[in-house]
Amino acid sequence: MSKKKVLLVGESWMSSATHYKGFDQFGSVTFHLGAEPLVKALKDSEFELTYMQAHQVPTELPLTLEGLDAYDAIILSDIGSNSILLHPDVWLQGKPMPNRVKLLREWTRKGGGLVMIGGYLTFQGIDGRGRWARTAVEDALPVTCLPHDDRIEVPEGFRAEVVGDRAHPLLAGLDGEWPILLGANEVRLRDRPDVELLARLPDSEGGHPLLVAGEFGEGRSVAWTSDIGPHWLPNSFVEWPGYARLWKNVLGWVTKAS
Repeated sequence: MSKKKVLLVGESWMSSATHYKGFDQFGSVTFHLGAEPLVKALKDSEFELTYMQAHQVPTELPLTLEGLDAYDAIILSDIGSNSILLHPDVWLQGKPMPNRVKLLREWTRKGGGLVMIGGYLTFQGIDGRGRWARTAVEDALPVTCLPHDDRIEVPEGFRAEVVGDRAHPLLAGLDGEWPILLGANEVRLRDRPDVELLARLPDSEGGHPLLVAGEFGEGRSVAWTSDIGPHWLPNSFVEWPGYARLWKNVLGWVTKAS
């Protein structure tokens, strides 16, 4: 059986620092990959993962539905809408270009599997800079975004409350208590009969959605409002056998492989 093709969009960043040593100073820049735990979890699985890092997105994300059709599932993780909206021809040269946020909605509607993972630049994110509220991609999600900074920082940790039917394909093999999480994005559950809340934050942290699944046209979408790796998703979660199972479940469901 052929592997399902998955495109992971985002989940990388560059950091710039200035170092002061007495009279002197110098700068340094470091590059970081945040999706290595997922890459490892999907290695040799039924899913073939393409990792499109954040700096590649403005130029390399397909500009047509036919280009997006090369993938069975697309994951948006810690990437703001501006990176997808502002192709360099638009940003630097003022040329009209296809709206890839709208294309992602239409790709999902006609049968694609869309996943949004939480972070500082997904859903609405830090200072609202993810800017996914009231976008075409939000239309395809089973949740809606807040209009402002939506981060829930829980440095002491919280445990997810599984509220969905354990027989649901997304929860298969995930029995027992899940490891702690350190944060999430606050979202609102979309009021549609196809939307299923499968896990949430505890009441002490507002009871907000954590794992939500929904149908959209011929396609499916999933929202996971915590992270894909540290810092919100600590190493204890990454090392949990359920980590790989969770993501295989998510991708299997959105691609209708399970």
